[in-house]
Amino acid sequence: MSKHKLYVHSARQIVQVVSDGKRVRNGAEMKTLDVLEDLNNEQAGYSILVSRDGCIVDIGLDSDVRRRNPDVTADDVIDASGKSIIPGLVDAHTHPVWAGDRVHEFAMKLAGATYMDVHKAGGGIHYTVDHTQKASGQELFSSLRSRLEAMRRAGSTLVECKSGYGLDLETEMKMLEVIDRARHELSIGVSSTYCGAHAVPKNKTAEEATNDILDQHIPEIHRRVEDGTLRVDNIDVFCERGVFNVDQSRLILTAGKALGMNVNFHGDELHPTGSAEMGAELGALAISHLEEISDKGIDAMSTAGSVGVVLPTTAYILRLRPPPVRNMIDAGMAVALGSDFNPNAYCLAMPMVMHLACVLLHISMPEALNAATINAAHALGVSDMHGSLEVGKYGNLVILDSDKWENLIYMFGCFQDVIQHVVYKGNIVHSRN
Repeated sequence: MSKHKLYVHSARQIVQVVSDGKRVRNGAEMKTLDVLEDLNNEQAGYSILVSRDGCIVDIGLDSDVRRRNPDVTADDVIDASGKSIIPGLVDAHTHPVWAGDRVHEFAMKLAGATYMDVHKAGGGIHYTVDHTQKASGQELFSSLRSRLEAMRRAGSTLVECKSGYGLDLETEMKMLEVIDRARHELSIGVSSTYCGAHAVPKNKTAEEATNDILDQHIPEIHRRVEDGTLRVDNIDVFCERGVFNVDQSRLILTAGKALGMNVNFHGDELHPTGSAEMGAELGALAISHLEEISDKGIDAMSTAGSVGVVLPTTAYILRLRPPPVRNMIDAGMAVALGSDFNPNAYCLAMPMVMHLACVLLHISMPEALNAATINAAHALGVSDMHGSLEVGKYGNLVILDSDKWENLIYMFGCFQDVIQHVVYKGNIVHSRN
């Protein structure tokens, strides 16, 4: 057996993102990337060495890595001459477990229907809920597996996965079990989120749904976590006018936080509800959407250290006003990116999300890469092991067939031509051709 799992050498450029152990980049820091590259054209190459436990044990100049590891052997050796390497991308917000596509609703949106128009017409979340409740766990797992594999081919090595298309106890548990199965069986990182407060069930009021979640759902999650049959990392609520109000959302999020779940929820998407301020007060790790966040909300999140997870695909497809990302960054907030993959915003590729973020949200390419790596990992509470290429962290990396990492963003929709290999914990899990 070889001493190491993977040895990549002769790279033109290694974008570590951060190299000093920093767990998150806030505000103006997001413009900075730590990069190993040959600026003096001395034909120097760079290496990464991944141990058998899947963690990076050395990184640097080829000559230095060879000197420190004179007898280096590895199961897989990749010659990365002329290529760039970036950390595996982190998708900080997805809804990937569901049955029943909604392609028919796209025509309604193109004709001018708003999100709430579709919702009131019997479409939207409730259409998917009906189909998801009828689907078997195996059917849901099969579709989740194909979606996660597509995300991985596009460079994602860690994906946040929400429940939320069940709404009743039985289906929400079925969805969480499917997500947990993916964590154990698939070669991709999974962060599990309970989002039973994604919508108000048809036969309940918001108050009744809140009580059901507090009295039935969360105790059942607690029981399963305690007996070791389930793991749930985050708790989410759709805090929105006509769904769960700020007070109801606070109750649910507080109950989840008491069980050790990260507070990571939908806020200020369609209306300015003050949910950013509420989340900051709770010490939320992250709040998503924020298209309608107020200046007061930005200041509160910046002070609390809450990450703003922005979703350019949502603003794009729903024709919403984009979130004020420049104001967030200027105020010192940490901003992360997510695809918001769901039946309403069908996008599996973080490189496309990064491109949209640059164009629609007016951020730079370095800011986009920070947002899709270290900050997205921090939004999930795992930037100690994900989100950058540093010794001791997981060997999750994307090898690009380009001497400039920026081509992954610049070449819109061409990520399959730019990505040569995707590596998860030192294992090559995707190769072009």
